[in-house]
Amino acid sequence: MEEFFLIQEKVYIFSGVANMQTNDVAKFGDGSFLPVIDQCEGCERIVETEGAKYCNTYLNPAAKWRIGLCNFATHAKPEVNLVKIRVNPLKAAKRASRRK
Repeated sequence: MEEFFLIQEKVYIFSGVANMQTNDVAKFGDGSFLPVIDQCEGCERIVETEGAKYCNTYLNPAAKWRIGLCNFATHAKPEVNLVKIRVNPLKAAKRASRRK
């Protein structure tokens, strides 16, 4: 199934997902992608080709973990701290009565 796109008098042919998958193997083997680090283990974005593991989304996985949690990580979730704020009940009642 081929789709044709006309953009500024040029025709681009997109022939589907099959060609994109074969190009993935070539892009991991050319050296632009660096292997994953220990913190990436367990992530769903890891692709294993030719005995090495690579991140399917990012070129340098170590750089994503340098400042904290990788935003592409599917196996690690950020911690959310909920802080309860004590509100004076008299002030809360006054604010509620003004809104009506």
